[in-house]
Amino acid sequence: MYKEHLLTSRSFIELGARERATALLDAGSMRELIGPFERMTSPWLKQQGIVTQADDGVIVAKGTIDGQPAVVVAIEGNFQGGSLGEVGGAKMAGALELAAEDNRHGIPTRAVLLLETGGVRLQEANLGLAAIAEIHAAIADLRRYQPVIAVIAGSVGCFGGMSVAAALCSYVVVTREARFGLNGPQVIEQEAGIDEYDSRNRPFIWSFSGGEQRFKTGLADRYVEDDVQNIGETVRSLFMQGLPATHRDERVDEFLALLNRIDTTRQAESATVRADFGKEL
Repeated sequence: MYKEHLLTSRSFIELGARERATALLDAGSMRELIGPFERMTSPWLKQQGIVTQADDGVIVAKGTIDGQPAVVVAIEGNFQGGSLGEVGGAKMAGALELAAEDNRHGIPTRAVLLLETGGVRLQEANLGLAAIAEIHAAIADLRRYQPVIAVIAGSVGCFGGMSVAAALCSYVVVTREARFGLNGPQVIEQEAGIDEYDSRNRPFIWSFSGGEQRFKTGLADRYVEDDVQNIGETVRSLFMQGLPATHRDERVDEFLALLNRIDTTRQAESATVRADFGKEL
């Protein structure tokens, strides 16, 4: 049985962003908006001698999922570490805003965000931050009508302001290879020191911010294997489930109470973090 599964499974992580978006939409329904032939490149990277990409590393795919209108926005983690700048951020925010507008006009457009990103692009810091703030607002608007689903598969992970975007989504889907957190390992090590967080210790990193840990601590809703069909079926089942009774950001008091109980005088361990979060969530 396991051997048969290996022969029929197809890695989602190994696909590019455009292929991932296409794989989640109904066959033959994908239509790309502001694609590479539109030449919407970053005007700022070129000025700094950095090679641009024609789609600025963000793919906006319109189509259907189970016959219902949908938009999938996928970040290409292989371009500038999946960082968001002015153009890519505007594409994502605009797609979500149009989806919300669709719903207000009776078109039940749903959204999936495929997040492989380190957050804001440092070369476009202020512009990128403004774009990410617009993305946050657009997610909060759209999720009043339809679920917004974030998929964090790997191998870049989801950090910075885009981790906040993921947390605002109705549901978060992760794989074992995924990482999900506000600050990346190198940032934490730089600020707190290697004794606090060794960015080269991969098992240690995944034990805190990896997909399984995030699922076990209630910060992700589904933990799935790296398989195109499995991830597609999970996304479809979550859309069928509808909006959650309460979104995570509406549970601020619960999380604050939890954080206030954590003993910060001792070095955190994966098991104790799970136990602490398990008491509340």
